[in-house]
Amino acid sequence: MSYKALQVAKVYRNLLKAVVKHIGKEDKKRHFREYVTEEFRKNSIPSDLSSIPQKIKLAQDYTILLNSELLFSYNIAVDRSDEMKRVLGKSAASVGLQLPEVYQP
Repeated sequence: MSYKALQVAKVYRNLLKAVVKHIGKEDKKRHFREYVTEEFRKNSIPSDLSSIPQKIKLAQDYTILLNSELLFSYNIAVDRSDEMKRVLGKSAASVGLQLPEVYQP
């Protein structure tokens, strides 16, 4: 493998790790991982070699945003329902209340 191929593999691996860690690997969030994988596979044989550094930079930037949790704080492209439940639970607990448990069959 060349240096460029190793760099792309490292960026891809780091991005997938960040997606799994910060977005989750539940079945309902699978489309995030699938999109990343699809984009890297689609661009594995690029037609335009000048676009490769831009795409690598984009993947690195998105990884940084995920790891710094800026996407969560700005509510961009993430499901915030779990975070909202946690925040509501803390707010309710601060005034001596509890949120009811949601029935899931």
